[in-house]
Amino acid sequence: MDKIATPKKTKEIVQQYQFKFSKSLGQNFLIDENILNKIVEGADITKEDYVIEVGPGIGSLTQYIAERAKALTAIEIDKSLIPILQNTLQGYDNVEVIHEDVLKVDIKELIKEKFHGAKVKVIGNLPYYVTTPIIMRFLEEKVPMTSMTIMIQQEVAQRMEAKPSTKDYGALSVAVQYYCNPKILLKVPPSVFIPQPKVDSTVIRLDVLDKPKVHVEKEKLFFATVKDAFGKRRKTLLNALSTGSLGFDKDLVRQALGAAGIDEKRRGETLTIEEFATLANEFAARL
Repeated sequence: MDKIATPKKTKEIVQQYQFKFSKSLGQNFLIDENILNKIVEGADITKEDYVIEVGPGIGSLTQYIAERAKALTAIEIDKSLIPILQNTLQGYDNVEVIHEDVLKVDIKELIKEKFHGAKVKVIGNLPYYVTTPIIMRFLEEKVPMTSMTIMIQQEVAQRMEAKPSTKDYGALSVAVQYYCNPKILLKVPPSVFIPQPKVDSTVIRLDVLDKPKVHVEKEKLFFATVKDAFGKRRKTLLNALSTGSLGFDKDLVRQALGAAGIDEKRRGETLTIEEFATLANEFAARL
């Protein structure tokens, strides 16, 4: 099957189908075969793998995945792309395209139906405006998957991989690292897309852990603690945690910090995920 990830082919397809790019859907099509090869290599796709692709567009990356995977289901929200995909993917008998919103479709049921419940690898060039909701939905719902290899905005990827006491470290860093080991694979310049986005992109791989990185008594309380700690970055932990959504008074916060061995004058950005877990468990013990 002829590859479509070149400037010439992509422009021809866009013109042939009179396709109109949607800013609201964040549509940018990759036109660099070298980058596409690096994405599927980084995702470590083999003939044993079942893959879900989020947002296939016109099928540029889909073609590369299909040549390596056992089976692939691509989820596309834009119905005007469905006839294009039927054309660009017609040579691949291991690909199925479904017209759905990935934030609304029952992913677990889909995997059960298409892949008999086997663990999948997720790949996608995610629309930047819904990057975090998509990733967190897959992780929080504990979708059966071994990894997510995704192209996202560079600064978001940096936040996912960030370590404590750095400017990029925040609630998203802790949330992603609770479920995964993140690793940035490559940076992608705007010049390899049609149309060119206004921001730099990064491909990051999230290897999903068999169980969360830390043990917490109450997950909701753990994430609420993290959110409050980062909600007012300039405040000390004592002040941030006693004025946030948790609704705890200073005495309770002070007791929990003391029991966790954490100085009340520290700021949230200095805590490791292990320290957040210890603190949240101390809160749980006092409720």
